[in-house]
Amino acid sequence: MKFSGAVLDVDGTVVRGDDPIPGAPAGYRRLREAGVETLFVSNNPTKAPPAYVDRLGAAGYEIDADQVFTAGSVTTRYLRERHADDELLCIGDRGLLEQFEASGLSTTDDVDAADALVASIDREFGYEDLCTALWALERDIPFIGTDPDVVIPAPDRDVPGSGAVINAIAGVAEREPDAVLGKPSDTAIEMVRERLQAPTEECLVVGDRLNTDIALGERAGMTTVLVLSGVTDEAMVADANVSPDYVIDDFGGIDRILD
Repeated sequence: MKFSGAVLDVDGTVVRGDDPIPGAPAGYRRLREAGVETLFVSNNPTKAPPAYVDRLGAAGYEIDADQVFTAGSVTTRYLRERHADDELLCIGDRGLLEQFEASGLSTTDDVDAADALVASIDREFGYEDLCTALWALERDIPFIGTDPDVVIPAPDRDVPGSGAVINAIAGVAEREPDAVLGKPSDTAIEMVRERLQAPTEECLVVGDRLNTDIALGERAGMTTVLVLSGVTDEAMVADANVSPDYVIDDFGGIDRILD
C-alpha cells in the first residue's frame, strides 16, 4: 500500500524529553522523502503548537505550527464549541490556562461560580485541589479531562500525567468525566481529518501508546504502527484490547512499513 499521510505521536515516539529517540530522525526523513504528509499530535496539554516547533526543531524535526496540535488544542476547541460562555474552573498547568485565555475562554477560581470543571496534569496537584474539585462537582457541573494519559515518558523515568489527576478527582467525586479529550477522542479525530489532506485509508498513525495512539488510528480507520520506544512493551501488546497493525522497535524502523 502507498501511504500519503502520517499522524505521529511526540513523547516516546520521536523524542524523550528534549532529545531525539535514536533512529527516529532518520525515520522521519524517510517518511518525508517518500512524500508522506506528516502531522504531529501530542497528548501533552500544557504547551501550544508554537512551542513544539522550537522543541522538535531543536531535536532535528523541521516543522511549522500547522503540522502539530496537542491535547490543549483539542480541549480548547471542545470548550469553544460547547462551553464558550461558561466560567471554567481549571485544575491544571499554567500553560493550559494560557491557551484558554488566548482563545477567549473565561476561567474562575470560585467553586460556586464555575459552570464546568476542567482537569489536567498539574505538577502542584494536592489535597486542596481535591477539595476544590469535590466541592465544584457537588453542584453537578460538567467534568472534562484534557487527556487520558495516566503516565507519560520523561527523560529519566515515566511520571504521572493528566489521567492520574482526572482519576483522583473521579474517585473522590464518585463520578466519571463527561468527556476526556486528546487522543483518541472524536474531537481529535476530527482535527486530524481536517489537517491531513490524505485519504484515511492512506494514512499511518505511529505512536507508543495503545489506548491513545493505536486506538485513535483504529477508530479513524488508519493503519496503526506501535513503537516500543515509549511506555508500551511486547507483553502489554499481547494483553491489549486494541491490536496495532505493525509493531516496531522504534520509529527508525518505519522502512519496514513503507517498503
